[in-house]
Parts: sequence; structure tokens; C-alpha cells
Amino acid sequence: MTGTRAALRYAKAILDVSNAKGNAEVVGTDMKTISDAISQSSELKLFLENPVIKGESKLAALNEIFASANADTKNLFSVLLQNKRLDILEAITAQYAKLYDELKGVEVAYVTTATLLTPALEAQVLAKVKELSTKEVTIVNEVNKDIIGGFIIRLGDMQYNASIANKLSQLKREFNN
Repeated sequence: MTGTRAALRYAKAILDVSNAKGNAEVVGTDMKTISDAISQSSELKLFLENPVIKGESKLAALNEIFASANADTKNLFSVLLQNKRLDILEAITAQYAKLYDELKGVEVAYVTTATLLTPALEAQVLAKVKELSTKEVTIVNEVNKDIIGGFIIRLGDMQYNASIANKLSQLKREFNN
């Protein structure tokens, strides 16, 4: 994603404005909707990033696509148009989500597994996460077949690696020593 620094500044600004008005959660829902729409539609992503398409056309399209969005969200579209930064809208939505979670005291645990989390493994992971954090935690599951089995938890700057691949690697190091 391009424009991460700028995206963070815009995300902070819209969070400050919407939080002061008491509608940070509503704007957060808008940001999630926008993020999902951009990530699921390569046409929308290319449309927003295309420098040939006029900003006014992009603004009109965004206002039509997200007609039910909060006024603060629509105002963000206008500010981005004025500053010629509509291309970083997706990055702004990601930054907003992180900042909103921080504001609410929610941490995101990224859990890497070889297959999708089963309810039993999710319970095991949640138990481990509760040992690592005192905050409310949401889990984002990432699948990576290379870990063979088990799981890897990333929570902030901490990582807990209980993967089969890691255990095999440790055994290999022990045998080599």
C-alpha cells in the first residue's frame, strides 16, 4: 500500500473528528465497508488509483457507491479530492481500523495456521492469547501451509511459535550442534 504515512495522518484526523462527534463507531463501519469494497473489486481499486480519471468523477462515484455513509466519511472523500489523495483511501481505511481498535483497547492477534482455524484450535489459541494480553483480543486467521501444523501467534511485537515447522527447525539445529 502506498502513502502509509499520509494515510495515518488522514486516519488520525477522521478518527479525532468522528470521535469528538460521538460517531467513531459508525465511521469505523463505513471504513470497513469501503475497505472490503476496494479489496474485493479490482476495478474500484484501479479506478481510484488511475491518474487519468478526474478527481470529480472519482468523488461522484464514491458518493454514489457509498451513499449511505456517514457525513464525516463523505467529507473525507472531499478532503482527499482537494488534496489529490483519493488513491490512498484503502490505506486510510486500514489505518483507521488500527487506530479505532487502539482507542477501544482492542488488540488484534494474527494467528497463522496450516488450515483454517477449527473451533477447538481457536479455543486453544484464545487461551494462549489471554496469557499474553490483558486487553480484549480479536483473532485474524492467516493460512500458511508451510508451517505444516500447529500455530503462530503475533500480538503486537510479541510472537509465539508453536508450529510443527518451527519444532522441526529446532530439532535440526540441535542435531547439527
